[in-house]
Amino acid sequence: MLLDRALVRMLPAVPRPVVRRLSERYIAGSQLADACRVVEELNAGGRKATIDVLGEEVTRRDDALALVDEYIHVFETIRGQGLDSNVSVKPTGLGLKLDRDFARENIGRIVRCAEERGNFVRIDMEDASTTSETLAVYRELRAEGLERVGVVLQARLHRTLGDVRALADLGPSVRVCKGIYLEPEDIAHQAFDDIRGNFVRTMEELLEVGGTLAIATHDEWLVDQALELVERHGLSPDDYEFQMLLGVRERLGDRLVAAGHRLRIYVPYGRRWYEYSMRRLQENPKIATHIARDTVGRLVPGGNGR
Repeated sequence: MLLDRALVRMLPAVPRPVVRRLSERYIAGSQLADACRVVEELNAGGRKATIDVLGEEVTRRDDALALVDEYIHVFETIRGQGLDSNVSVKPTGLGLKLDRDFARENIGRIVRCAEERGNFVRIDMEDASTTSETLAVYRELRAEGLERVGVVLQARLHRTLGDVRALADLGPSVRVCKGIYLEPEDIAHQAFDDIRGNFVRTMEELLEVGGTLAIATHDEWLVDQALELVERHGLSPDDYEFQMLLGVRERLGDRLVAAGHRLRIYVPYGRRWYEYSMRRLQENPKIATHIARDTVGRLVPGGNGR
């Protein structure tokens, strides 16, 4: 733990080319063509994908509108190349911190594009300051008759079971994840086992209210719990899916695919790779340690690169 946090404190001093090298495993590249290449490889290996255009916390409306245009281009490219991929969007990248109605209009344009092309949009969940507004936007889009859209709930937050119940009338499509944002104890579970337990309870509650379940985890114990749960509910492989990040726990993903489960891989790309990399490493110190060890093994003569 001390090594993890020491590495995180050093990250701002690490040259950008080194950060890029560290992030290559987890980010497809800076261009859509890079993401398409990765998605094609994933599809060939029996995996689906969700493409994410990097960008969040925008401070200019023009940047949010440019991101909308980029997502429309992504959908056209997915259809044109016959890729098995949907998209995920970050509300703050589409203007949530500027104006909620503006963000809803932007997300709505992307969802309508998905509807026209038979695709799907997942609205990502960011830190707890955005949770209520993000869920409100999701409900408003569903009220407009838009169906090809889902949302994310984080097991780390105390409120999550209540959020599932509040969404029950929608028959929601929900990605359940632990949540990487470190929130204060008055709004979030702090203990590892408490987060795990709330993850399982969230999955159970979601299935009870008739929602569609996407299980986003690299935790093998949670994968086993999810498998028991879907078997108990008699779900077919078309009724749920597992989701993982690009370049993480690939052998676990191999086992899920080999056993006939659907697996979707999160494929981020874009010019904002540096900001994404720094945030992900700083918010999850263990990733910084794992990547640093792997990189040293690859770059230092005699290091253990395996």
